[in-house]
Amino acid sequence: MKTKIWVLIALVFGIFAFTTQRTIKGKVLAGSDGSALPGVMVAVKGTSIGTQTDANGDFQLTMPAGSEKLIFTYIGYKTKEVKVGKDSIITVKLEDDAHALDEVVVVGYSTQQRRNVTGAVSVMSKNKIIPSASPMLQGRVSGLQVQQSGVYRERKKRYSADKPKEDFNTEEYNSLMENIFQEAKSNPLTTFSIDVDRAGYSNVRRMLNAGTMPPKDAIRIEEMVNYFDYDYPQPIKNEPVTINTEFSDSPWNKGLKLLQIGIQAQKISTENLPASNLVFLIDVSGSMGSPEKLPLVKQALYLLTDQLRPQDKVSIVVYAGAAGLVLSPTSDKGKIKDALENLQAGGSTAGGEGIKLAYKIAAENLIKGGNNRVVLASDGDFNVGVSSEVELKALIEEKRNIGVFLSVLGFGMGNYKDNKMETLADKGNGNYAYIDNLQEAQKVFVHEFGGTMFTVAKDVKLQLEFNPKFVKAYRLIGYENRMLRNEDFNDDKKDAGEMGSGHTVTALYEIVPVGVESAYLKNIDELKYQTENGLSAAAKSNEVLTVKLRYKSPDENKSKLMEKVITDQQKSFDKTSENFRFAIAVAEFGLILRQSEFKGMANYEQVIDLAKNAKGADEEGYRAEFIKLVKTAKMLDKTVVASNKD
Repeated sequence: MKTKIWVLIALVFGIFAFTTQRTIKGKVLAGSDGSALPGVMVAVKGTSIGTQTDANGDFQLTMPAGSEKLIFTYIGYKTKEVKVGKDSIITVKLEDDAHALDEVVVVGYSTQQRRNVTGAVSVMSKNKIIPSASPMLQGRVSGLQVQQSGVYRERKKRYSADKPKEDFNTEEYNSLMENIFQEAKSNPLTTFSIDVDRAGYSNVRRMLNAGTMPPKDAIRIEEMVNYFDYDYPQPIKNEPVTINTEFSDSPWNKGLKLLQIGIQAQKISTENLPASNLVFLIDVSGSMGSPEKLPLVKQALYLLTDQLRPQDKVSIVVYAGAAGLVLSPTSDKGKIKDALENLQAGGSTAGGEGIKLAYKIAAENLIKGGNNRVVLASDGDFNVGVSSEVELKALIEEKRNIGVFLSVLGFGMGNYKDNKMETLADKGNGNYAYIDNLQEAQKVFVHEFGGTMFTVAKDVKLQLEFNPKFVKAYRLIGYENRMLRNEDFNDDKKDAGEMGSGHTVTALYEIVPVGVESAYLKNIDELKYQTENGLSAAAKSNEVLTVKLRYKSPDENKSKLMEKVITDQQKSFDKTSENFRFAIAVAEFGLILRQSEFKGMANYEQVIDLAKNAKGADEEGYRAEFIKLVKTAKMLDKTVVASNKD
């Protein structure tokens, strides 16, 4: 009798175990070379439960009772259906599929366990992609499921481009005109503000992973280059920053040279950072209701909350039809998370009123010598109250003078207003990140916590003077919206960029040496008053250029000067550092995406080769992810070319 009871118990336990949910962990690899695949969509078959692999190709999700199959999809790879047995840890390899884009697809975003999957519709007819930059169908579809075709499809309806049922794509980007080559004789000085924003890269990644080539104005090459970490030497003595340079050949323009300038900010240990007075300013308007917006905002701010110390305090302000204070200043992480969890989206967007209230709360709780900062999370769709870029700029410029800095976090797609978000960050002594998934939130708030939240140098400007004895012409790659007048360099009233603890900033100049002819240079008359006989003694030395940098301490208004001379001691390209070569690879990718008139012989294969050979330790896997992203863009680009031929 006892034996029968134990058998019955075992049987019931076995059935119970099979019918309860279980957590599955795994890794997804490329079948061709065994490298990790970040951004792979992993879904439980027959449900709307799913997730994405992180930068290391890892994933974790909870399978509901009775489910036993997972489906793996990734642009450029064959969809794979895997039956999960008793193992709770699995490894999956995906094979290349060159025909994965020849159909209409609905691409899912930010899927999380126990949440509905939503997405944006990308219309892809036979060998044709309708770019997201033009008005196109961008319908939000709930309840998506994975089919054998390897893409997300609607469960109930499919919308067509000629009969849109949802909002059109209304994303907005500031127009950019590429920097051109300047003659060193007539324009020896070049001046710009540094930029530590990284939003441009993660936003481009989002579009490429969705199967869409990004619009040109979304390509800010300096933000792509600066997304990655570079192991420049730490500052010595008492300086908050250090200048590093490297000089070699251009891989895409034969005969031309490339100069890399790397600025490294002092890294301060977390325990030595000043106390923080943070105001979370959260957009809870109706446009933030989809899962890739407000739910992801909450998860991102949970991560930030976990990094805070007992001396740090957080307030929460929200805005929709009106602005309001949700949480008074507190160090209680439980209260902060509870307040975040209770937020819901609805209403119009009184962004200007929200910003005013957030600065008011920050000012009332100002910590002298501390880190006073508003952290704005939004899709940038300000449509009620102070909404124009001019008004927003004036408001932020006024408030930064009280010592409250700004961090801007962008979320979402379809109606994303990059232009407004970038303006706020640039004018508010702050930084700007676009968060497309939980892994990016972890990068911003965990791996780069000090750099994101704590400023060590403000109003950082660079000025270079080129020696016409060696340099015929030069061009700054990127930083188009960061250019300054030469006289602004010594003007301490002129605003410039900020650097956080441990941040790096990289800038690249392409140089036409004296004696080299280039089609990029237009014919101009010889200068009447400047000749070789009129050059100074310094001009006849071996100095190629001089780099000057100005910065202010966060609590000071008078700037300090640093200077470095670059001599004619270039390296052969294969002898340069991994920092140099990887930055060059990212810049070349940006030139291709922008279809730059200065791209020369730039091509995807060269970018991939450069990046692979300069990947380095890549502890977080961001450089490996970049290589995969270039491969995705290459495949999408071929599809667009084929479509144009048709």
